[in-house]
Amino acid sequence: MYSLNKKNTYRVSPGIIWLSSLFMGVLASVPKITDRHFSVSEALINSGITVLFALFVWYYNIYTIFNDSVNDKKRGFSIFRLLCSLLFGLAVMFMLAYAQQLLLTNLDFGPNVLMVEFRGILINLAFYMFLHLLYQSYRNEQVSLELERTQADNLGAQYEMLKQQVNPHFLFNNMNTLKAMVETNDKHTVEFILKLSDFYRFTLESRKHDLIHLSEEMEILTAYIFLLKARFEDGIILINNISTKYDRSLIPPFTIQLLIENCIKHNVVSLDYPLEIKLYIENDKIVIENRLQLKKSREFSTKVGLKNINQRYLHLLNREIDIEAGEKAFKVKLPVIYEHSHN
Repeated sequence: MYSLNKKNTYRVSPGIIWLSSLFMGVLASVPKITDRHFSVSEALINSGITVLFALFVWYYNIYTIFNDSVNDKKRGFSIFRLLCSLLFGLAVMFMLAYAQQLLLTNLDFGPNVLMVEFRGILINLAFYMFLHLLYQSYRNEQVSLELERTQADNLGAQYEMLKQQVNPHFLFNNMNTLKAMVETNDKHTVEFILKLSDFYRFTLESRKHDLIHLSEEMEILTAYIFLLKARFEDGIILINNISTKYDRSLIPPFTIQLLIENCIKHNVVSLDYPLEIKLYIENDKIVIENRLQLKKSREFSTKVGLKNINQRYLHLLNREIDIEAGEKAFKVKLPVIYEHSHN
C-alpha cells in the first residue's frame, strides 16, 4: 500500500491511486446508468471528470502532506492543509464541470455544478483523511523501529561500558598494588581497600541508571583517582575546576572515569613525566583535557570507549560529544545535561 523508495521517502502505490480513482468514476456514473434517459456519452464524461478529479486529489494531497517541514509533520493533522486542499479541489472541480458543460450543452449548468462540487468535497475529504491515517500509521511504524534500534544501541553501549568497568587489567593492577602495600605495611592499605570496594559498589549501583548527578560521578572519580594514585603516586595529576553549581546536572555513569582511563592507556604516566588531566566547563560543556605525551609503543585503539560514550549521548540527548586532538593536548567535550531543561 505504501513504501519507501530509493531516496528513503514515503510514497503510495500507484495501483492504489489509479484503482481507487477508477472506482470513484464508476460509482459516480451509477445514478446516470439507472436513469431511464440513460446516455452513454453523459455517463462516460461524468465518470471521466470524477476520475480526473480523484487523481488530482490523490497527487495534490500526497505532495502537500509528504513534503511539509519536519516540524509540521510532528504536529499531525492540519486544518489549514485540509482547507487548502478543499479550496483547490473546488476550483479544479469547477473547471472540470465547465469542461463537461462545453461537451454536454443540454445540462443545466447551475444544478450540475452544485452536484459536482458536492461530490468533489466528499472525495477530497475521504482521500485526505485516508492519506492522513495512512501516513500516521507509517510514522508510528518508523518511530517503533527507531525506538527498537536506539534501545539495541543503548544496550550495546551499556554492555561495552560494563566490560570496561570490570576491566581485568584494572583489577589485576589494583591487586598487585594492594599486594605491594600489604608487604610494605603501607598505612594507606585499609583506605585503599575501602576505595576499591567503593568503586565496585558504585559500578553495581550506577549500571542500573542511564544518568546520575555529576556529584555522584565525582564520587566515583575520587575513588578511582585514589586507586591510581596508589599505583602511580605523583605520576598522575588531576586538576578539577568544575564549579559545584553543576553538581545537580546529569551525566551517563562512569563517563569521566572511562575518559581518564583512556588518557592513561595512551599516554606515558611516570614520576619523571607526570600526566596532567584537567576538568573544567567551557560553553556549557564538561571538558576533559590531557597533555599529550604518547607512548612510543602505542596500544592498538578500537576507539570503542569514545564510540560508546558518543552513542550514549546520542541516545539520551540526541547530541554528539566533541573530540579535539591537537598537537599538545587531547580534549573531549561532553554536553551538560540539565534535569529540567532536557527532561
